[in-house]
Amino acid sequence: MSHESDLVTGDAVVLDLRLARSASRALAYGIDLIVQLVSLIVVVTVLALTPTPDDTAFVVTVITVVQVLVLIGYPATCETLTRGRTLGKAALGLRAVREDGGPIRFRHALVRALAGAFVDFGPFGAWSFIGFVVSLSSAKGKRVGDFLAGTVVVRERVPETPTAGLVMPPALAPWAAGLDLSGLPADLALAARQYLGRYHELDETSRERVGLRLAAEVAQRIGAPIPPYTPAWAYLSAVLAERQSREYARATPAPPGHPAPPPPPPPATPPPPPSTGEGRQDLGPFTPPS
Repeated sequence: MSHESDLVTGDAVVLDLRLARSASRALAYGIDLIVQLVSLIVVVTVLALTPTPDDTAFVVTVITVVQVLVLIGYPATCETLTRGRTLGKAALGLRAVREDGGPIRFRHALVRALAGAFVDFGPFGAWSFIGFVVSLSSAKGKRVGDFLAGTVVVRERVPETPTAGLVMPPALAPWAAGLDLSGLPADLALAARQYLGRYHELDETSRERVGLRLAAEVAQRIGAPIPPYTPAWAYLSAVLAERQSREYARATPAPPGHPAPPPPPPPATPPPPPSTGEGRQDLGPFTPPS
């Protein structure tokens, strides 16, 4: 099975995503299974120590509800709140995404959880071989739940060089230094990165449409609108370059005896580009990605 996947978005942008290996998915499922079993044992123990009505139907109902919450509620809730991750996937650096590379929603997480409980794995892994056999037979490592939900599991922890394909537009450097990037999810950053990497492979209409869509979603996530006169690709490049620079700085400890760098300056608005003689604006200080 290949571990590289070209996922095509609705706007014809091809995303290079590294598929999760079967061993990684099995380990992630094992962690989730342990979490589920421990949760069930804790809840059952609490119920056993709590005085309950002497009613068999009531006890059966409570146990059924608890099992549903553990088997279906746990994965569906985790993947919805974390945009495709459970505790097991987070530990292994995996994430479930849509087939077009976008983040999954509640409906995707619910379908995956239902299929996992009743088809792929069964209650607490009773017939988990089904999910693994289907995954091994799929070119993208998809289990039944992935086929039904239209999702695929990918690896997020991919080594990359500090400057690979990301260049900070000089005019946006002071503005980007003051951004709060904590709200930018990894899957959205990956989609923007892949768009910039294939900028010249797209026709002009697709470049603008996809760039504006991604820039609008990034702006909503980080709370920083696109500065005036700034192309969408330049905005995305500045945000991703600043994000990567900060990650690299955090991963590289400062030499002993050196004080921490001063806080970044407040965001500044880049200057408007000059107008040409034909009444339209040129690229000004921005050069499209190579």
